[in-house]
Amino acid sequence: MKDVIAFIEHKHGGARRSSIEALCAARSAADALGGSVHAVVAGPQAAAVAETLKVYPVDRIHVLDDASLAQAGVDPLVDALEVVARAAGPALVIVANTMIGRDVGSRFAGRVDAGINADITGIEVVDGRVVCVSPKLGGTTITSCAFKNCDYGVAAIRPNVFAVKAAAGAGEVIALAPSGKSYAVTVEDDVEEAAAELGVEEASVVVSGGRGMGGPEPFTGILHDLAEAFGGAVGASRAAVDAGWVSHSHQVGQTGKTISPSLYMAVGISGAIQHKVGMRTAATIVAINKDATVPIADFADLLVVGDAFAIVPELTKLVREAKTAHA
Repeated sequence: MKDVIAFIEHKHGGARRSSIEALCAARSAADALGGSVHAVVAGPQAAAVAETLKVYPVDRIHVLDDASLAQAGVDPLVDALEVVARAAGPALVIVANTMIGRDVGSRFAGRVDAGINADITGIEVVDGRVVCVSPKLGGTTITSCAFKNCDYGVAAIRPNVFAVKAAAGAGEVIALAPSGKSYAVTVEDDVEEAAAELGVEEASVVVSGGRGMGGPEPFTGILHDLAEAFGGAVGASRAAVDAGWVSHSHQVGQTGKTISPSLYMAVGISGAIQHKVGMRTAATIVAINKDATVPIADFADLLVVGDAFAIVPELTKLVREAKTAHA
């Protein structure tokens, strides 16, 4: 492997933050390998997205701007990635560890007989070989897996782990020709849940609620307000999701999403091991609970004991005032 290719997810003319992280991770890996960084952007408004990528350290941006791809599923995205990869030669492909990223990455790996590592928190180059670092077994074990005996490797990186650094590269834009294929899958409707909200996997601040919230209202009320004040997202424990108070897309934990935000706030969450494995790598963990003996007290950086329904609104007020003062 020499070159590194970042697959860019985007919507409404903007690249997902996790894809920008993939692009910056690609730069570090390519520098260690002595190769170039390629970005692949396909779909509606891809050309506009390509322009926004020029402030990042990318050598070549391969663009397939085709509005019709919005109805074609992920197959044309894999096609575009494959065209670029085969032209580049042996390469590392980096995707975000998201639903689309994993789908595209695994399909590409199947086509080119590549190795694949998921939920990556570190990429190293040792003696010319790419080694992917990732936590396993709920973060209790850290593994280092090297690609061997394959021309291509796919690394799906965990969002919010790799730093974003603006450092303009050559940014040469290369247009890709449509494949001319007809695809078996047609997307008839695209429905977004909580469309205007940031997903927990990409948010730098996550405010999660648990059984202690008592019902669905706090998730759209006080928890939403605090998350919005921070510019973050609302999460939830499995108990809250199972109770039907909030959708599964918000769930953090062993059967939900594994996240690494800068700040994780657990409100009314006991902190069972199943929840802990989903958020233990957060930089700072703050728990708000009326019970000082809950399990989360053992690993939280700060435990606030008291009534969440009194504490959270006051905290929201203080965050908003601080942001206004520094605006």
